This record gives sequence, C-alpha cells and structure tokens, in this order.
Amino acid sequence: MSAEAIRQVVNHALTGMGVEDADVRLEEPKDPTHGDLATNVALTLAKTLGRPPREIAEEIASRIGEEITSGGDTKDFGIESVSVAGPGFLNFKLSSAQVASELVEIIEADDNYGRSDEGQGEPIMVEFVSANPTGPLHLGHGRQGAIGDAIAGLLDWTGWSVSREYYYNDAGAQIERLAESVWSRYQQHFGQDAEIPEGGYHGEYVAEIAASLAEEHGDRFVGKQDGEALEVMREAAVRVLREEQDRDLSEFRIHFDVYFLESSLYEDGRVEATADALRETGKVYDLDGAVWLRTTEYGDQKDRVMIKGDGSPTYFLPDVAYHMDKWGRGFHHAINVQGADHHGTIARVQAGLQALGLPAGYPEYVLHQMVRVEQDGKEVKLSKRAGSLTTLRQLMTAVGVDVTRYFFQMRKADGHLVFDLGLALDQSDKNPVYKVQYAHARMCSIFKKAGLERSSIGTEGVDLDVLTTDGEREVIKALARFPDLVSNAARLRAPHLICDYLEQTAGAVNSWYHAGNPSRNPDLAVLVEDERLRNARLALARSVQIVLRNGLAILGILAPEQMARADED
Repeated sequence: MSAEAIRQVVNHALTGMGVEDADVRLEEPKDPTHGDLATNVALTLAKTLGRPPREIAEEIASRIGEEITSGGDTKDFGIESVSVAGPGFLNFKLSSAQVASELVEIIEADDNYGRSDEGQGEPIMVEFVSANPTGPLHLGHGRQGAIGDAIAGLLDWTGWSVSREYYYNDAGAQIERLAESVWSRYQQHFGQDAEIPEGGYHGEYVAEIAASLAEEHGDRFVGKQDGEALEVMREAAVRVLREEQDRDLSEFRIHFDVYFLESSLYEDGRVEATADALRETGKVYDLDGAVWLRTTEYGDQKDRVMIKGDGSPTYFLPDVAYHMDKWGRGFHHAINVQGADHHGTIARVQAGLQALGLPAGYPEYVLHQMVRVEQDGKEVKLSKRAGSLTTLRQLMTAVGVDVTRYFFQMRKADGHLVFDLGLALDQSDKNPVYKVQYAHARMCSIFKKAGLERSSIGTEGVDLDVLTTDGEREVIKALARFPDLVSNAARLRAPHLICDYLEQTAGAVNSWYHAGNPSRNPDLAVLVEDERLRNARLALARSVQIVLRNGLAILGILAPEQMARADED
C-alpha cells in the first residue's frame, strides 16, 4: 500500500541531501500506533554520510514534512505524517483516503484479487498422495493430500500452469505381499490353515477382499498358490483399494489431472532403458553380484544398489525412470510432496537424474511429518478396520472435510501435527476454520439484511475516506497484504501462511464488527443511517468477503454464506 510512492518520497528527500538511489526498504511496524509503514534507511546511511542515524532521519522527516505542510507533491501520495522513532526509524502514517483506496482494487479484481503472473504460464507438476494401493488412506496421506493440493492452488494463483499427478505404486514387492495376504485370507475363509506372510497386511479390509473373491470364484483357488491365483488376488486387491482411495480423495475434494501407473514403466521397457542409459554414463559398476550407481559423486552418503543380485531393480531405479518421464513431458519444474520417511530416498533419486543430465535439485521435495490425533491430551484411535492405521475417511467423517483440510494445512509441513479432536469438533470461533468461515458468512448476512446482491456493491461514488477508525484501518491494511502473502506462500510452498493470515484477518474483522455492534445486529455495525458511512462500510464488508473467500479457495475450503452459530459460552 503506497510503498513505492513512499520510496520515491524518501529518495526525493535524500537527493536534496546528496544521496542518490538509496535502498529504501519498508515494512509495517509491529505496533500500529507507530504508523502504517516504516524504514530504517537512516541507519543504513549513517556510515556513508558520517552522521548519527537519528540526525539523518530527522532531516529526511523535516524535508518530507515541509512538502506536506506546503501542499506539495508529497501530499498527493497520501502521507498524513512522518515521525522519527528510536535510533533513527522513519514512521509514516497514511491518510484515511489512501488506506481505504485499496478497497477499489479489491472489489474491481473480485475473484482475481491476490492472483499474479509470476509463473508466466510455465508448466509445473505437483505430485502428491501417491499412496500404494495396499490399504485405506491413513492420516499421513490425508495431510499430504491437503498440503499438496494447497501448494498446487498457490502455484495456480501465482500464474503457473499446474498439473496435479498421482503416482500409483502398483508394482513391486509390496503389491506381491498384498496379493499373498489376500490369498492367505482366502484360504482361511474356506477353513484352511494359512498365515499372513511376513511383512504382509493384516487389516480387516484384506479379509473383505478375500470374501468377495470367494463369492465370485468359489473354492477354485483353495490350496493353489500358483501364478494365476496370485494374479487374480493382486488384480482384485489393487482394483478395490484404488477405487476406495479414489472415493476418499474425491470426497476430500482432491482431484488429479494425471494418474500414472508404476507398472507402465515396466510394461513399456522404460525401467530397463533407464538402467541401460545409466550404464552408458560410466557411473555404474558391478559388486557382489549387484549393480551399483556411484551416487556419492552427486552428494549421496554412499553408493546405492541399482539392480539386486536376483536381477530385480531396487525401488529407486523406477523412480528415476518416472522422473525422466516427467522431464520428457515438459515438466522442468516438479514438486514431490511426500512423507518425511522418504527423506533418505531424495539424494539417490536426484543423483540418478543428475547422472542422466538433469539439473541438481530436480525434482523439488516438500516433506511432511505424520499426524497424531488427540483429545484431552490422550491419543485417539478412530478405526479398527485398517489394523493399526487410522483412516482419513474416519477422521473427515467425524469432523468434516473443511475442518480436516484446514487442520492438516495450518502447521508447517515439516512439523509434527497434533490434531486436536476436541478443538476440531468445536463449532464456535475457538475453532480456527469456523472463525474464518463465520467472518465470511457474517459479511454475507449484512448484504442480505440490506437487500443487496454483493456484486452490486462497489466503490464508484463512495466516500471511502470516512473509514477512519483504528479498527477499519487495521482491517483494510490486513486485506491489502493478501496479494504479497499469496506470492510469498507460493514461493515458500507454505500453505500454513495462508491459514495464519486468514485467522489474523478474521480476528481483525471480528474486532471491527463487534466494536460498533455490541448486540451483533448488522444494522449497528454497517447499515447505519448515515448514507456516506453506510456505503463505505458496505464496500469494506464486501472487500472482507472477497479476501476471505479467495483465501479459503486456495486451501480448497468452502466459504459458506450462511452458518448456524454455536454458543461460544
């Protein structure tokens, strides 16, 4: 808000002091009583000018003050006053009209407020969830889904051409163990003595799949553990679990542009071709019957086995083949959102890709920690169906999709998340997602009370400079931070910054609303008799509604227009 204009004003004053093109950095003071924007430029110039920083600041303030007093060009920038604080900080207070002018841009931009073209339409892939089809989606998958989808949303809002991709690990040892586990349950269904294999799957869902196969095939595979039997078990288990995962993700409002099957890498020979290409680099050697890649040459702690002694590839070889395919499809920017347990795989995958000529650091990884559900300080188990796992479906059924997504997103990905079930079930402002949604719904109720369509509320002919209270100024300044906040959150791959912002903004909105409305009657807060003030406050309410809605949209969370309010007491 007027940052560039203030830089011009300060540089104009400095030119008169013999300083050209100074680096004037501005930030909002932590204490709003100090002003709207502040700079430490006087401190940075003290050595150059050979003068005390406060003395420099006072001269800058004096020169700008003279311009304001005389009605010079500086006043056109909306600076109401400038003061010096501490060792030499310059604090600027903007006029009410200048602060409120941000509402014009917000309402004109509407759905697009906060969007930018930083990505310039460049393609970027965000791969996330990518759960093995070996069981129901657990809470780690849910957190990964919410974070990955929000990162994709942030990139879309900042001008990237985003593709969301799900990589199905439908090949390899885990799938073989799944098929063997279903076979064992199938045998048990017919009274046979068959134990789940070591490393197999014990969840009740395995028995359910086996029972459905028994109904379909009868006892055809009893006592038979040949290739046909295991293939039938594998195909059925993968199909059933994929369908269940897809249903859960759809209900969680997560949709993908591409579903990529690991098995396709084997079927069309890309794994073998990747192994051959790595051999040609001269970075591969044979040792102890296995084939190794010199990953240490690219920063890994030790060289890694690429092909085991039995001729089967280790898991990182198909990963390299997969990411070569990503690059070949034109995704020269790619982000993998994965659990923290994948930390050890990053160096070897990136080493394999570097050996094949791809740049260091490709792909980018965002790792998230796991989730622990607690209530009253004790861990909560929500489901027995998945054995020791707690399922995403069970949680989102208990607290709702919006709450689940928000809670998964509101902490840094690399931090452990304690999911407070008691808070999640609370339907008052104590619950952060409801706090934001209530603030949005409250604005919509004002429009309804006024008998207005929100699209009809604008700023043309509205005297916005009547918005002079501290509460109004704080709300407007919070709204004006949204575009920069979206840009920063996208660069940092940090959806939690959007959550923090929405909660703080909703708090400022609630403070403004309740300060002039002790009875919570919209007539008292916004729909006052003074038509000038009424129209200005309607524009402010409309701007609040736009920003809260857009912020929630990035996170994939609904912005309801009406909510039944729980008793806060």
